[in-house]
Amino acid sequence: MSADHPSSAAQAQHVPPIDHEHADVSGGWLRAAVFGAMDGLVTNIGLIAGVGGAGVASRTIALTGVAGLVAGAISMGLGEYASVRTANEQIEAEVAKERRELHRNPLAEADELAQRWIDRGIAPDLAHQLARELSEQPDEALRMHVREELGIDPDSKPSPWTAAISSFVCFSIGALIPLLSYLLGSDSLWLALGIGGLGLFVAGALTARFTRRHWWATGLRQLLLGAAAAGATYLIGAAIGVSTA
Repeated sequence: MSADHPSSAAQAQHVPPIDHEHADVSGGWLRAAVFGAMDGLVTNIGLIAGVGGAGVASRTIALTGVAGLVAGAISMGLGEYASVRTANEQIEAEVAKERRELHRNPLAEADELAQRWIDRGIAPDLAHQLARELSEQPDEALRMHVREELGIDPDSKPSPWTAAISSFVCFSIGALIPLLSYLLGSDSLWLALGIGGLGLFVAGALTARFTRRHWWATGLRQLLLGAAAAGATYLIGAAIGVSTA
């Protein structure tokens, strides 16, 4: 082979490393933040539409929206904390159970892990060799068994406080948006609903940054969902307002 045509092995040595990063999908804040903001928007848009449909005064609508913001934010924060904390405690219990099994019968656990790899196409001899060598490192063996058997990473549990604070703050922001026009002195229900709808579209479009989907599609989806909720509560409020008039 001439010097002008280096071998493939030599070429492989000069291949630049792949440079890319993944988003953090295990921190617990993104789901809580998105869910909190969307829930805050939809909740208060629905409240405002329902109470406004009943024909009450703008002051009453604003008071209802503020009450919905405060109650909803507290409920969302406490709910996120409790749900994430409970999920983490369940994970810890399962990890402790797996730790006991590894201590009592490490060979059987190694064979079980090897069989999982064999089922995925790894050569049996290699799978058993890797599993036996891994069993000599208790901490790493535990992490691998938990990942394979439970589908979770015991070192990447979401923080309940992060989830709670994200949900509380984002719900409050979302719930405040359809209230802005009332708090600034307007008495137009349709202006408030229009601002809320715009907020839903923008919030949905912003999530596309994390999901890599088309911003207009996610924005439109959230707008349609919010419009359906507002339409339903408006009709119910109008019906109740007429029946009690």
